[in-house]
Amino acid sequence: MMTHKERVLRALNREPVEVLPCGDGLWGETARRYVQEGHLKEGEDHARHFDMSWRSGGWMDGCADLDFVPVTIEETDETILKLDGNGAQLRYWKNRSGTPEHVAFGVMDREGWEQKTRSHLIKFDRRRISFEWYRAQRLAAAEEGRAFFWGGVAPFEQMHPLCGHEYMLMGMALDPDWVKDMVMTYARMTRMHLEVLFAEEGLPDAFWFYEDMGFKEKPFMSPAMYEDIVMPGHKYLFDWAHELGRKVIVHSCGYVEPLVPGLIQAGMDCLQAMEVKAGMDLPKLAKQFGDKIAFCGGVDIRELESNDLDRVDRELERSVMPVLRQGCGYILHSDHSIPPSVDYKTLRHFFDYGRTLSAR
Repeated sequence: MMTHKERVLRALNREPVEVLPCGDGLWGETARRYVQEGHLKEGEDHARHFDMSWRSGGWMDGCADLDFVPVTIEETDETILKLDGNGAQLRYWKNRSGTPEHVAFGVMDREGWEQKTRSHLIKFDRRRISFEWYRAQRLAAAEEGRAFFWGGVAPFEQMHPLCGHEYMLMGMALDPDWVKDMVMTYARMTRMHLEVLFAEEGLPDAFWFYEDMGFKEKPFMSPAMYEDIVMPGHKYLFDWAHELGRKVIVHSCGYVEPLVPGLIQAGMDCLQAMEVKAGMDLPKLAKQFGDKIAFCGGVDIRELESNDLDRVDRELERSVMPVLRQGCGYILHSDHSIPPSVDYKTLRHFFDYGRTLSAR
């Protein structure tokens, strides 16, 4: 029997495995529901409980001014509106998971970027990295035979908390050199900090970059715009990962199929998420790109939410089996993450049945 780590690395190399590597993320509300129902203990480790194949750690704080103390502007029973160190006003849900609402931004153009932000991001600051969390997760993964990923955002996800999607995308069209400068500044900041982290704490087994570059049936930008403006930052980071002998996994929610050739050119080794409700189709992607990259995800979370185990099985047969029959590298994961509408027994079945698909 292979270890979890061996399965993950073989899948990333598009090599066969005897049991599919697997993992997923539970929303906070999901974990609380499972605790209330007696399936999980309070604070219990999810990777151990579900025997997932990897751990991750080391998320980097990309906020511009780390010395700024966030200010509460407005608070209700359900939400809280805060001004943060990016000069952004974001409204967060207090009791449930979800993307914060973009309310207002202090950086809306090149002038705001150069005057308020850039100088904060060109200096090393240890506070940006949780060295302790990285160390603990890396050691735990090694002891348990699991793979260990450094996980964090890349330039697209680092820019929009600063200036919002609208100003960022308008900038890509009207002042692309400004956005190119942001892309490379964030990319260099990321590498600068990770070089110190890895020198002190050791390398991960792979890199996992979060870049939500699409919405329903459309990416946020054209392939040409991606390749001209965003890809140089990705290539800078992905090439460095490859120099270290590590694979690159890219997470992207939304419809990003038109961007995949550019992401492959940048050095992506595995595409993760492949959100079905946004228009992504794992078997189609495998036919197009399975000789170049591996895949992780692509199983419609709506089928898991049905809590009908036959429907879950049919969805696994529809989405995963064509990929395996083509001999593509694949890691079992839903097409997003696990909301509280998914019953515990459904998630258990998803992992237990899904793991066996490689043997069929």
